[in-house]
Amino acid sequence: MENTEKIIAKDLLKIGAVFFRPDEPFVWASGIKSPVYCDNRLTLTAPEVRNDVENALAETIKREYPEAEVLMGTSTAGIAHAAITAHILNLPMGYVRSGAKDHGRQNRIEGKLEKGQKVVVVEDLISTGGSVMEVVDALKEEGANVLGIVSIFTYGMKRGAERLAAENVRNVSLTNFDEVAKAAAEEGYVAPSHVKRLIAFRDNPSDESWIKA
Repeated sequence: MENTEKIIAKDLLKIGAVFFRPDEPFVWASGIKSPVYCDNRLTLTAPEVRNDVENALAETIKREYPEAEVLMGTSTAGIAHAAITAHILNLPMGYVRSGAKDHGRQNRIEGKLEKGQKVVVVEDLISTGGSVMEVVDALKEEGANVLGIVSIFTYGMKRGAERLAAENVRNVSLTNFDEVAKAAAEEGYVAPSHVKRLIAFRDNPSDESWIKA
């Protein structure tokens, strides 16, 4: 029986949520050139894959964070996943805005959150870890006890891992860049010879030598 990492990797590839273009790199908002594009929002419009993802998130939370009392999604991609997973687990759910509202109660955290509550953050993907750490920090400022993060996909970048480790924040992902790259080669989405280039990008995104490799 295939493990969760491989199942989710194949699911993401099947619906085009993760696809590779090593010869014509994508450009991230940060300016980094990347051979891979990841859009986990597409899982929401693919019921079979959505079921795999949400059930896997629920099982991961039960296994890794059994004391969880509330789920908090990241804005905006993590909100739907947090809501569906919270429904499966019968847990309260809210989300954290990228910034406080400029009207009404000017909330940044939406949903009821009691001080000291044990929270798990639900994120769709992790690259450098900057955006998800902003969410964790916002929750801690409101008195939450953040147990950790669950995410669908992680690039496994050194910078992201170091950022989370520095703040003693744990992340558990359903699948990762290496597993998806391996599955992509096995399923014919990329040439096997490209995998080394993909891993070179993962190891050091600022070094663009992989483009011409």
